[in-house]
This record gives sequence, C-alpha cells and structure tokens, in this order.
Amino acid sequence: MSEHILETQNLTKEFKGFVAVSNVNLSVKTGHIHALIGPNGAGKSTVFNLVTRFLTATTGKILFEGRDITTTKPADIARLGMVRSFQISAVFPHMSVRENVRVALQRATGSAYHFWKSATSLNELNARADDLLEQVGLLSHADALTVELPYGRKRALELATTLALDPRLMLLDEPTQGMGHEDVGRITDLIRKVSANRTILMVEHNLSVVSRLCDRITVLQRGAVLTEGNYEQVSADPQVRAAYLGGSHAA
Repeated sequence: MSEHILETQNLTKEFKGFVAVSNVNLSVKTGHIHALIGPNGAGKSTVFNLVTRFLTATTGKILFEGRDITTTKPADIARLGMVRSFQISAVFPHMSVRENVRVALQRATGSAYHFWKSATSLNELNARADDLLEQVGLLSHADALTVELPYGRKRALELATTLALDPRLMLLDEPTQGMGHEDVGRITDLIRKVSANRTILMVEHNLSVVSRLCDRITVLQRGAVLTEGNYEQVSADPQVRAAYLGGSHAA
C-alpha cells in the first residue's frame, strides 16, 4: 500500500485569466483524516472539484494510489475507490432509509440501474444495509421515509450510502455545514468511527471539528498552500492567524 493515497503535483486551475488554484502540492497519507481549510475564496472547493475531476486542471497532475488520474472521468474515479460524499451519494426522499442504502449497494454489485427488478429480489442486500445503518446510528429508522428524517440524520444516511460503495478515500465537503451543535457532535463522532481502515479528505469550516478529527491540515489562501501541519502547528502559525483564524471562520 502506498504511503500517500492521493497526491497533486503543481495543480493549477485558471478561469479566463483568474488563477483559482495555483501550484498546489497536496499529499494525503493513507489512513489519515486530512483537512483543507481557509477563508472564503481560498480555493478549497475548487481543489475538491479538480481531484474528483468535476473540473479539469489547467496544468499539474493528480495521482490516486500512484495512478495518474489527471484525465480520468469522474465516474471511473469513483469506481477506483475515491468517493465524494454528500454530492454523488444523493438520497431519495420518498424511499425508506433502508431502500436508499440498498440502492447504493446495488451499484457496488453491478446492478445499480436494474430498477425493473422486484423489490424482493433485493432482500439479500438487507443484512448489509442494516449493518451500515447500525454503523451510523440509523437502524431504528430503517423503515422511515427519508423525507421525514431531521437534517442531521439525513446527512448520516448520506454517509451510509457512501460507505455502501466501500471507498478507500472519502472526500467530505463541509459535512457539518448548517447543523446545530448536537448534530455537529453526532456527525463528528460518526466520521471518526467510519474512518477506521479508510482515508478521509475533508473541507470543513468548523475548526472545532477539524481539531477533534484531523491528523493533518492544509491551509489554503488565494488558491495556494499557505502552510501545512497538525492542528497545533497550523493554529499557532502567525500567517494562519492573520489569514484565517483571526478573521471570519466561514469557509
């Protein structure tokens, strides 16, 4: 297994002359929870979109498990094991919680689009679905309609549907955004729990979440890497305090 599951080399993205991401060299260590933080406009979401190929880099290279994926299609990247949660793992509001996870499991078994099948033919997936729901604390809600779930539990369900794809690298784009304090704590605990034997790269504006979860943090400013290290190192950096911690905490 490679020491670094994801690497970018001089990753750059220009939009009609505006440089949104400039020569970003990112190394995400296998088994780590790695955060991208920075103020508004720092380039965090653009980096996410580049590494998952929702955007095409102007220059630079992206490596996943040592494989060059700079020109690989997003769907193929997901099949390789890099899954972007809360976006490609959308839930179906008028299906039950269990049915949502079962649909995600269908994709993993190669029958994702066989919606013409009878529901009973999918019952073999119920045990695995329930196991995933138990992991995220939703087993007691398995038969509930997804639309009836509170917001925080919908995010937990999205996490379960992502886990159904058995990712080796999970990319979480602001997983606690819009949550109250109790839900933030619950989702933070869930991320820690499901990170076992997995690698996570996350954008997160809540610095308390970052300090609790992350092994390594990359700070972006104006599209470039400002500094990198653990939470104690980056939070003590005067440049980080001036650019981010001392100002608005919005991401």
